[in-house]
Amino acid sequence: MKAKKKNVIAIILGGGQGSRLYPLTESRSKPAVPIGGKYRLVDIPISNCMNSDIYRMFVLTQFNSASLNAHIKNTYNFSVFSHAFVDILAAEQTPDNPTWFQGTADAVRQCMPHFLNHDFDYALILSGDQLYQMDFNDMIEEHIKNQADITIATLPVNAKDAPEFGILKTNSESCIESFIEKPAKELLSDWKSDVSEQMKSEEKHYLASMGIYIFNKNLLVDIMSNKETKDFGKEIIPQAVGNKKILSYQYEGYWTDIGNIDSFFEANIGLTDDIPKFNLFDNDNKIYTRPRLLPPSKFQKTLVDRSLISEGCILNAKEINHSVIGIRSRIGDGTIIQNCYIMGNDFYQNLDDMNADVEKSKILIGIGENCFISNAIVDKNCRIGNDVYINGGKHLADFSNELYAIKEGIVVIKKGAILPDNYKIN
Repeated sequence: MKAKKKNVIAIILGGGQGSRLYPLTESRSKPAVPIGGKYRLVDIPISNCMNSDIYRMFVLTQFNSASLNAHIKNTYNFSVFSHAFVDILAAEQTPDNPTWFQGTADAVRQCMPHFLNHDFDYALILSGDQLYQMDFNDMIEEHIKNQADITIATLPVNAKDAPEFGILKTNSESCIESFIEKPAKELLSDWKSDVSEQMKSEEKHYLASMGIYIFNKNLLVDIMSNKETKDFGKEIIPQAVGNKKILSYQYEGYWTDIGNIDSFFEANIGLTDDIPKFNLFDNDNKIYTRPRLLPPSKFQKTLVDRSLISEGCILNAKEINHSVIGIRSRIGDGTIIQNCYIMGNDFYQNLDDMNADVEKSKILIGIGENCFISNAIVDKNCRIGNDVYINGGKHLADFSNELYAIKEGIVVIKKGAILPDNYKIN
């Protein structure tokens, strides 16, 4: 039996303040963070839903939601004759809910009146800060076939990674019978589950929760009536184990949680691999984003190797290696970019503006001439002068000022920062 498309709504959790992704979340919400040169993080779960024929989506957020609102408004415009939508629900004060969202479950609880305005049988609950490609239809079909109350997408992991996750143990029917949050390594021997032969060969014996859930509507309404529970992973799921029929849906593809600067950087640079784990070139799993009327990128004497170059760039750089270059990037003569994510710009400077800036000795938008930038993220609309030297790496201690931050050796130039000529970070 296949779930009717109209019977499923998707609820995408935008996350909290996103402090672990600071400074990328200083002026934007986590789902609005640019990824892959031309996308936003929220495009990933929305695209997975659209590729699964799920076209009714809510995005829940409460911090810095202006750019997220603009992106979704300018991107996801469906036919007026369809029932498709992507709605943003920001935290709002009401007589019943005078506070902001207190956790993932509390966010869903506060937004329940909006969900209940729509007809649905199943709620698909997703995270807004994960990178993966999944057909949710298979998961929904398993949920219905097994008459489950809740289905949780699970990822087989090895003993090294297991202590970083909530680990679930299944019985012979793939139903979850116990749960432990971030188990110590010495406890893992009791938490092995039945996994495929391929996963066994990779020594991935433990099932980690991916934070992707399907709830039956009536159960979700009932659970949300308890205002004491604030979080799905820490409270609702552990409390439901043993009391409800919870199915494990094993997923064996690529999945990563974009939880901090290190994982964000690694996920973006990983897109430049010969055969990337996250495939942007998959016809069956397109990643949708805002359509932009930008010209092709233009190169002059630039050596480009293992890199992604987005639309509308003007690149005179000497070398771009193992990097992702975002839309409308401008990079000057003699500059070397290696192992970087350059997010690009929201607009072009016209020639009059550029000449006016030059006359005032003002740095132009983009990256100047004869720079060296390595192991860095350059946020949008930065002005980087000539002969700037940025050499990120583990030799650098964590640090933050008004222009940049260093996390795990990765230098993050803040959005709109101006670095003068000859500036050095090393």
